[in-house]
Amino acid sequence: MDLSVVIPVYNEEQSLPELFGALESVMKDNGWDYEYIFVDDGSVDRSLAVLRELHRHFEYVKVLSFRRNYGKSAALSVGFKQAQGDVVVTIDADLQDDPMEIPSLVKKLGDGADLVSGWKRNRQDPWTKLFLSKVFNKVTAILSGIRLHDFNCGLKAYKNEVVQSISVYGELHRFIPVLAAWEGFRVDEIQVRHFKRKYGKSKYGRKRILNGFFDLVTVMFITRRAMSPLHFFGRIAIILFTLGAIPQVYFLFQWLGGAGLRVRPIMLGGFVLIIVALQIASIGLLAELISARSGGDPKYVFKEYLVGRSGTHVGENRENV
Repeated sequence: MDLSVVIPVYNEEQSLPELFGALESVMKDNGWDYEYIFVDDGSVDRSLAVLRELHRHFEYVKVLSFRRNYGKSAALSVGFKQAQGDVVVTIDADLQDDPMEIPSLVKKLGDGADLVSGWKRNRQDPWTKLFLSKVFNKVTAILSGIRLHDFNCGLKAYKNEVVQSISVYGELHRFIPVLAAWEGFRVDEIQVRHFKRKYGKSKYGRKRILNGFFDLVTVMFITRRAMSPLHFFGRIAIILFTLGAIPQVYFLFQWLGGAGLRVRPIMLGGFVLIIVALQIASIGLLAELISARSGGDPKYVFKEYLVGRSGTHVGENRENV
């Protein structure tokens, strides 16, 4: 079996030698053919120098280095494009994930999963980070319909066709299981060990929680509603229009019954809701026109692609068909 291990790196010069040794032990114990793809995300310490030295001594070590910090999604995206293995494993460079868990992830792939995500059940982080992460994972599971406990675990294993079929940009790396599941791939998870950070500082900031929820809305839209924006905006417009029309209908019947009309706050509120509803519906129509004019043929990922009498291709990424 061929494995590609993609490792995003940002200011982890102290962790890299230890991580490399642990990975080497796991790979050799399991007899895999493998490669490492280190993506330096604009580190300002000596991480790149350490990676250059590893590359000089080991031909299966690939190093990609950004000129500046683009973020983890960008690092994973370019790493995925370089991956040649049948199985792609991602792991963070901070030593908080255990490389010894990789065989269990790979075994789960062999049981039928296309993507296996780690679940840091006993997470070794400050309580504030644990609480916010738990809320984020719960909300994501409810809104996406994907029943995972830990969407953002850096330790994952994928079949190569998965990473070639999804687009990861911005900060959408948190939602890779969601993107994969909505493309029809089977997503599973297993519990993995998690360690306290040994070197350096966490790159996790509070603002990433807020960004995460904005990204969740983005994912929900581009995966479920991208083919018909009017469906998305239209539902919102109908709800607001209905709420605004109810008091107007009530006052209309009062007027027909002989009661005098006078301006009331609830009446004004109803008119505001109706106006907002019409504006949102207009946005949906404009989005529909833009989507129809600017979009090319829709892209689909097929599990099987049959051509001719005997041309059966399983697991190929066929697009624009």
